[in-house]
Amino acid sequence: MAATATNPKGSTPIFRRKWQLPFPLNIYQSSVGRKWVMALTGIGLLGFVIVHMIGNFHIYEGPVQLHEYAETLRGLGGGLFPRTFLLWVLRIGLAGMFVLHIHSAYSLKERSRKASDKADFVGGEKKYGSKRDYVAANYASRTMRWTGPIVLLYLLFHLADLTWGWWLGDDYVLGDPYHNVVASLSSLPVAIIYVVANVALAIHIFHGTWSLFQSLGINNP
Repeated sequence: MAATATNPKGSTPIFRRKWQLPFPLNIYQSSVGRKWVMALTGIGLLGFVIVHMIGNFHIYEGPVQLHEYAETLRGLGGGLFPRTFLLWVLRIGLAGMFVLHIHSAYSLKERSRKASDKADFVGGEKKYGSKRDYVAANYASRTMRWTGPIVLLYLLFHLADLTWGWWLGDDYVLGDPYHNVVASLSSLPVAIIYVVANVALAIHIFHGTWSLFQSLGINNP
């Protein structure tokens, strides 16, 4: 049975749900459910960023230590699983979290946009219900529409650069992460891309953390 959300000031539907999924999948059909999915996948992705960053610090110890760290990742699970099996499980899980995070963010943005079409405006600007609502729309919040796509493009570039070797081309050495990182960052344009992308990532994480507390009800009065 189709479910319809209506604007409180009229009878015009904001969005129409065409079908009802079975429990617990139907939780994702609600805005609250999608906020929870976006928040929880955000926690998982933030955890990956932190672990990945800590692992990359081995590069300052030299090529041997970085290679040993890379080999540790490939050999996760010891003799219980084939080599790189658990690493691929983690990669697939991360890809799934990325897809859910992006889809929930996009769909929530679309629902918000449709609802905002019916919102009150004063002097051509949106009227906030309270000072706290205005604080919520801070600089990081208003730039999420840009930092999100930038982070996504950065991820694809990062994979093409250091995982697939498409960007480095003939200078890419399979199984030699130290050489690949040094060769990549020796290019000034590439180094600038990494700096700008990481600034965008920091802004995205800043607002994402604030939004996380809101979605989970931690920062609500």
